[in-house]
Amino acid sequence: MPVYAYKAKTAAGLVMQGQLDAEAQKAAVDKLRAQKLVVLEIAEKRENFMDKLNALIAASKKGKVTSKDLVLFSRQLSTLVSAGVPIVQSLGILENQSENPAFKEVLAAVKADIEAGLSISDALKKHPEAFPELYTAMVRAGELGGILDTILERLTVYMESSEALKAKVKSALMYPAIVLSICALVTVFLLVFVIPTFKNIFASFNAQLPMPTQVLIDISDGMKSHWYLLVGVPVAAFYGFKRFYATDRGHHFVDAKILKAPIFGIMLKKVAVARFTRTLGTLIKSGVPIMQALETVAATAGNIIISEAVLATRESIREGGHLSDPLKKSGIFPNMVTSMISVGEETGALDVMLAKIADFYDQEVDTAVKGLTSMIEPIVIVVMGVIIGSIVISMFMPMFELGDLASKG
Repeated sequence: MPVYAYKAKTAAGLVMQGQLDAEAQKAAVDKLRAQKLVVLEIAEKRENFMDKLNALIAASKKGKVTSKDLVLFSRQLSTLVSAGVPIVQSLGILENQSENPAFKEVLAAVKADIEAGLSISDALKKHPEAFPELYTAMVRAGELGGILDTILERLTVYMESSEALKAKVKSALMYPAIVLSICALVTVFLLVFVIPTFKNIFASFNAQLPMPTQVLIDISDGMKSHWYLLVGVPVAAFYGFKRFYATDRGHHFVDAKILKAPIFGIMLKKVAVARFTRTLGTLIKSGVPIMQALETVAATAGNIIISEAVLATRESIREGGHLSDPLKKSGIFPNMVTSMISVGEETGALDVMLAKIADFYDQEVDTAVKGLTSMIEPIVIVVMGVIIGSIVISMFMPMFELGDLASKG
């Protein structure tokens, strides 16, 4: 079906650009007019190589709505709603503009549900794979308060901050992961393909090999005769870990160990604090009741230890207690965080205080990432050098000994 690129103007005077599928140009114009848009320009879009490549990539990702899709959707919907465009018409425009087939289907279903009488939040809630619980809770608060455009803007800022935080953590883990993977591949290559060649050479010497060399040759023989273990053991370990992590005991054990990890634990704890304060502050500022906000934060914490601490806080507030006391007892949140939250409770500016804590810990995470990267790089290089160097030295030790024997002779 042909694709038509268009420029149109809404009833509020807002100029929109996008593209839509239609059998002919007249059908495309009719679709736009049905959405109460005034067509300014429209033309069939001719696909080049890059368009086809992007279409193939989008097709391979069908069935998954990414955070990038959600951020772009929220920002555009906020702009349309603040400009006075009705929500159904706004969803129709964004449906046509969406380049993700999966998200396009979701938006079509949401629009149909709203036209059938459902509220916006209830329509979004039917699609948890696209709209997380935090998103629907804030949209509900925006509907009830009549500030949907403002809430969508806050959601966009929140999601952009969360993605930036996630990118920082990934950047800290990416370098050592790549280098160690390359080191592992090189080691396996040497053991499986290179060392057997040396073994044949050493066999012609008719001499006893040094212990490091003999151990390395035994490892090489074992890997060649049991090559299936090279694939089977990692796959079995990964599958076993997934099964263990799926249990309550395993989930609790792994999440607790992650926060106490010797190198990355401090950084991940800072990430958890930043995420908790940013999420809770955004919900409270958007008018979500504190009990519902804490329930939502617990469900989206990403770590069961953090979730338990948040749920304990919720029970404390239900019984008339404070927010800061159970957080302090959990041992996860630093004294500075609980003290600032306590001040925010007393002054009635909890959302402002939470936002300041989140900003501070975002900077702390950035500093921790830079520090970890500068520390891990030399460690990884040294480890890789020791492994490869040990293999090389072990292989040349018999040659050194033969050289000594020849010189003595």
